[in-house]
Formats: sequence, structure tokens, C-alpha cells
Amino acid sequence: MTRRPPVSTAAPGPGAPSEPLVRPARLRPGARVAVVAPSGPVPADRLEVGLDLLRGWDLEPVVAPHVLDVHPELDYLAGTDEHRAADLQNAWCDPSVDAVLCARGGYGAHRMVDLLDWRAIRAAGPKVFVGYSDITVLHEAFALRAGFATLHGPMTATEVFLKDAATQEHLRATLFAPETVRTLGLDTAAALVPGRARGILHGGCVSMLAADLGTPRARTSARGGLLLIEDITEDPYRLDGILTRLLRAGALEGLSGVVCGSWENCGPYDRVRAVLADRLGGLGIPVVEELGFGHSPTALTIPLGIPAVLDAPAGGGRCTLTAEVPALV
Repeated sequence: MTRRPPVSTAAPGPGAPSEPLVRPARLRPGARVAVVAPSGPVPADRLEVGLDLLRGWDLEPVVAPHVLDVHPELDYLAGTDEHRAADLQNAWCDPSVDAVLCARGGYGAHRMVDLLDWRAIRAAGPKVFVGYSDITVLHEAFALRAGFATLHGPMTATEVFLKDAATQEHLRATLFAPETVRTLGLDTAAALVPGRARGILHGGCVSMLAADLGTPRARTSARGGLLLIEDITEDPYRLDGILTRLLRAGALEGLSGVVCGSWENCGPYDRVRAVLADRLGGLGIPVVEELGFGHSPTALTIPLGIPAVLDAPAGGGRCTLTAEVPALV
């Protein structure tokens, strides 16, 4: 079992961590990793392929009891809210488990996040947690309610993890040798608004961030943050509405920079880009587009809750996001 750093059981401060969060320990060969399904139903055939990939990394995957469930009435959910929450809770509080990996996103994390015992999760200490898309809700909760850093990365039963070697290797390196992957950014990364910024990384699926607004434990300030955003199947006018809601709510005030990932099936990219430029260009901070994370053909693993530097040089120079410390200790 991987040795974990000590952690306080005191609740973190409300609203917006302005200091780095507690990082979990890196994985070692033989580590036990729990696979959970907090959101949508999981295809059994894809799950088996993903588990074999994890075994090939000398990990011991443990499938939570309800991962292959389907809600009896709402077939877009992987089982009941209570069962999905129990799987995550039990995996996190099991001292023999070193990491919790999400099988897929979809929809449903909002329904179960408040069923989790966050005091018990804090007491159990930090663990590697990996997911993206709908899992954004849980990334925010781990940051704000537990004070733990997490990984925005590919999930065990998703196509990008199963088929893209670069995605697989980047996650593997992050889990086992995080100091080797501190500088992030595919060749597609470009400056939408040039500049250089430093801040604590947070974010994920932008529609999930907007959906969290106004809930009792939502982030209340972005001050000092580097915001990651991406999404899927949101038309340009809907992206406009999502970003406008964040702007009107003050959720983007105080950001030091914005890092954009993929916009899969969100319409022609020139229209998406126009929305991003219109809604984010007036913030007066650097904005990078197409860094290479999210619902993309190659999905980099991005640490959340740690300090990083965003470089967006003018004139077509390479844009990068560099973590100031490794994602895991």
C-alpha cells in the first residue's frame, strides 16, 4: 500500500482555496485502485479493456459493487444515487485502496455529491482521484470540502483511454512519475489572449461549473486561480450562455488566467472560438486555447489544486502550462 502524507481533519475554508491543496501520494507497482461509476452507466466490454490496461501497469484494479448497475427507472444513471455514493465513499475510506478512478462521466454526480460523508473523506486523507466531464462536480467538492488535490484525466471505460496511446502514457507517467510531466500542452495550444500568469489550477467541464453556481458549497471566489474549461455537445449559443452566467455571477473575477481544452461536438470551432474571445477576451488576463485536455482525441492529465504557470506568448510561440510541483508526492 502506498504511504500517504498526513492531513488535517479540519474543514477547509469556504469558497476558494488560495493556497495549494494537499497532494496524494504517487502510485507504486502493486497499488490497489478502485474503479467507481459516480454518473452514467458503464459499458461492460469497455470496462474490461480498461481494467486490462491498468493491470498491464502492474496495478490491482478493484471494481466497486455497483459500477455496472443501471438505475431501474432513470437509465441515464449508473444505479441509484445512494449506491453510487456508497461505492465512492467506501473506496475512499478503505485504507487498502490507493486511488479512486472513475469509469466514465455522463450525468449524475450532482445528484450524489451531497450524500457523501465529507468529514469521513477528510479523515481518510488524500488519494489519487481521476476523472473529467461530469466528474468536475466531484473535483470541486474534493477541493472545497476536503482540501485535496485531484487529477482531471481520462477514465477507465472511455474511448480515449482505451484507444489513444498518448493519453494512456500521460496518465501512467502522472501516476507513477509525476515529476516527468510537469510541462503540459499539445502542439495545438495557442494564445487567444497572450500573457503570462500564475495561479492555483481548478475547473473542468464548464457547464458543470455553471450548474454548481448557487449551491450551498459552491466556489464563491476565483481569486488567484488558473481556470481550466472544456465541454462537449454545447452549441455556441449555449456556451455563450454558460460563460455569461459565470461572468454575471462574478465567478470569473480575480482569475489570473484561463486554459481551454476541447469543445467536442460544440459546432464549428471558428464559432466556438469567437464565443471564447468575446466572453473571455475582456477579462484582461491570458487565455490559451486547445491545450489538449477534456473530450479530445488525446487527453492530457491535468493536476487540480496545485500552483502552475501559464505561458501564452504573442506571435505564435508555443503555449504551455507548467506545474510548479509534481501532481503527486
